Amino acid sequence: MSIKSQITKNTLVNIEKITKTKLTLGKLIWSIRKADGESQVNFADKLNITKQHLCDIEHDRKFISPKLAAQYAEILGYSKEQFIRLALQDMLDRDGLNVQIEVTLGLNKKKHTDFSDKIAA
Repeated sequence: MSIKSQITKNTLVNIEKITKTKLTLGKLIWSIRKADGESQVNFADKLNITKQHLCDIEHDRKFISPKLAAQYAEILGYSKEQFIRLALQDMLDRDGLNVQIEVTLGLNKKKHTDFSDKIAA
């Protein structure tokens, strides 16, 4: 049975409580694979990566770029915002920065134009 609902911030907090560890994108991908009952070989094929690369991601030995995180979210049918947020958070944590981030999709063009106008001024 596949879990295809969007992952909310509350869901991520609950996963961290259950696992008693900080959630990384690798751990999230591992939990999705396990929940779907997929082997590493099949899941890696789905993501168009090798089994070894998937294993390294799941064990936080390799990190995923935000762009790849968005692609994986699309392939798996999950929230791009949460995959991107976790990819960015992994980068910050790896560098020892004590910063928490939030990600939202869909930059309002009017706001972007206003911001550009302020820079140009």
